[in-house]
Amino acid sequence: MAVPIVHHPACARHEPGPGHPERPERIAAVLAALRAPELGVALTWHEALSATRAQVERVHPGPYLDTLERLARAGGGALDADTVMSAASWEAALAAAGVALAAVEQGLGGGAAFGATRPPGHHALAAHAMGFCLLNNVVVAARHAQQLGASRVVIVDWDVHHGNGTQALVEHDATIRYVSMHQDPWYPGTGAADERGVGNVFNVPRPPGLPRAQYVRDLLAAVDAALAGWRPAVLLISAGFDSLAGDPLGGFTLEPADLATWTTALRERVAPAPVVSVLEGGYRLDLLARGVQAHVRALA
Repeated sequence: MAVPIVHHPACARHEPGPGHPERPERIAAVLAALRAPELGVALTWHEALSATRAQVERVHPGPYLDTLERLARAGGGALDADTVMSAASWEAALAAAGVALAAVEQGLGGGAAFGATRPPGHHALAAHAMGFCLLNNVVVAARHAQQLGASRVVIVDWDVHHGNGTQALVEHDATIRYVSMHQDPWYPGTGAADERGVGNVFNVPRPPGLPRAQYVRDLLAAVDAALAGWRPAVLLISAGFDSLAGDPLGGFTLEPADLATWTTALRERVAPAPVVSVLEGGYRLDLLARGVQAHVRALA
């Protein structure tokens, strides 16, 4: 099966500033890795349209979006200590959300897709940017999938940081289940195992430095618990590659092969439902490239 790779050139135009980990080179490294000759016929390439205001307002209130747009028009500025906008960041945020939307459409049509989203999204709350994130791409994708008839959605988040924004946006909605493995204690300090929402949240906080097989096993056990007696119409992955051993912003011990193992296992567990992945973190470019290749090969 050829996997659709969805991208948008404006995702590279978000400039948080010199020395910032979430730099434009990240998306360049991802796309270059996926254009490697050995992947060739395993992929198809699709340029997304930017998300519309109406599509983003399924998740984020209009006044918050107005604030982001105004700040970009003024040339940018800091939203918090970690989250900085440039003049092109609003355009990039709508582009990233549009990539997530198009990836859902491709996945629902063909069984799998990967969205090269930047800036990332899983820390973004309804009306608050944080953790490098402006718009919550994966929840925008989930709401779009539901608009298209995929009423039940499961989100699996293996970024090394807890997706506090994603959890906050879905924890009162029994039509979406959220599974997150993340380092604890670590930023943003949320994601305890007893945070269960309406029974739809399955957090797997783990310390750094464990044997990689334990991380692999524990995430899949949480997915199995989330899927017990509950069949999703689509599975979305918040694919954070900062969970790989050696990433400067995490302490997990995972290797690219482990992400491939997860990907294959997730596909098997929800088949014939599609699996759609959107990019979150990953801050060492060589690891990011290797991780994305392994993940997308497994999607194919």
